Amino acid sequence: MKPILVLYYSKHGSTKKIADAIAQGVAAKGLEAIVRTVAELDDSGTSFAPAENAPSVVTHDELKNCSGLALGSPTRFGNMAAPMKHFLDSTSSLWLKGALINKPACVFTSTSSMHGGQESTLLSMMLPLLHHGMVLCGLPYSEPELHTTTTGGTPYGVTHVSHNQQTDLSNDERVLCIAQGKRLATMAEALSSLPD
Repeated sequence: MKPILVLYYSKHGSTKKIADAIAQGVAAKGLEAIVRTVAELDDSGTSFAPAENAPSVVTHDELKNCSGLALGSPTRFGNMAAPMKHFLDSTSSLWLKGALINKPACVFTSTSSMHGGQESTLLSMMLPLLHHGMVLCGLPYSEPELHTTTTGGTPYGVTHVSHNQQTDLSNDERVLCIAQGKRLATMAEALSSLPD
């Protein structure tokens, strides 16, 4: 199996922690997860690579060659952050080739407050994935923590509430992230056996 790509943008570290926990869930199912970020944008909208100690910036080939995708961004006014949107806008060549059709995908986000637009951000990230022909993988209510969490967690995808840049995930959030990674890996295995 080709690796599952866990792709995120994170300004203060919360979204990266979700990405890492999802990757743990993928690994728990015996699949390889590669964790990547997207390039930063300057004030003019020009992209540039993050600092040297940051994770590797994703390439179009890594996206094309993945067996599944977990896509994450912090919330910006109820929408994904501009660097993630900028990257997705650059994937037209993959869309033209149908490179992502029938691959599973999930989405995740972090906000600084409980009602900061988590669900609308998750929905905004789903739209380009649907246009690419991907199969969306939410988080079912069979996960008990969705019923009991007082922090992050939605059926649209895993979330984190940072409460003023508290980047540590709650126990419920961590459990849900790992469950999301496991579910994405399970779907990637099942969908990989479909004929082209």
